[in-house]
Amino acid sequence: MERIASFCVDHTTLERGMYTSRIDGDVTTYDIRMKKPNAGDYLAVPALHTIEHLFATYARNSAFKEHVIYVGPMGCRTGFYLLVRDLAPADAIRLVQDSFRFMAAYEGDIPGASEKECGNYREQDLAGAKREAAAMLPVLAGWTVEKLKY
Repeated sequence: MERIASFCVDHTTLERGMYTSRIDGDVTTYDIRMKKPNAGDYLAVPALHTIEHLFATYARNSAFKEHVIYVGPMGCRTGFYLLVRDLAPADAIRLVQDSFRFMAAYEGDIPGASEKECGNYREQDLAGAKREAAAMLPVLAGWTVEKLKY
């Protein structure tokens, strides 16, 4: 079998940030790398789960909601994928920056975190999600289209 694109990225040199993972026609997949790969520090599952709920909710309610296809965690627990359609890279950066500001400041009930709405609703950590989002704010500050390249 052919190696998939994400396995072709040199994870030994990859740093925290936002990168263009792949472009398939009008769909762009962004790699939102919150943790340095293989460094021993990974997103805790409850915090990662809460980030998923908050990030997806914010993105799908933002000014760019018509462009958002998917927001979801990486299995390695080092970040998230954001898939968008027909969205300029500068706007994708803005969406991610705004999403992380929203998550870092979020107060209240976690969207979609009830037994009826979620398959593992008890495994959430809002405080941890807020800490992780806040830790990404300085990384994402001033991010440019030129920095999107791995």
